[in-house]
Amino acid sequence: MGVVRVTERTIDKRGQMLAIQDITLEGWWANLVLPEKTIIELYEGHATSEQFHSEIKTDLDMKRLPSGKFAVNALALTCAGMAYNILRLVGQWGLLGDKSPVKNKAKRRRIRTVIQELMTIAGILVRSARQWR
Repeated sequence: MGVVRVTERTIDKRGQMLAIQDITLEGWWANLVLPEKTIIELYEGHATSEQFHSEIKTDLDMKRLPSGKFAVNALALTCAGMAYNILRLVGQWGLLGDKSPVKNKAKRRRIRTVIQELMTIAGILVRSARQWR
């Protein structure tokens, strides 16, 4: 089944009126039994999925798998997935707090930003009265 979307623009992204309209034609082949609008939304979400994949490869340094053995690589990817999910959760908590070190407003943070701004916060360990604080 072919899905087609035609977009006609008469104004550019800066608000300037165009003398000649800009027509964009996009098409997808899919064997899904879903409404066309849903199929287009699924394809638009593909870029978000690619961004998450890129974060796992670069920010968690998983560009290369550590071994030639399937079981070792499966374990490494499982641990990386768990670390990724924990860092995403910490990043979401960091966005919601009153004292969160947010430099700019965002809906979510990259994993590298979470590591740099939330995981590497300096702290002091003090021993007094035979107790650690």
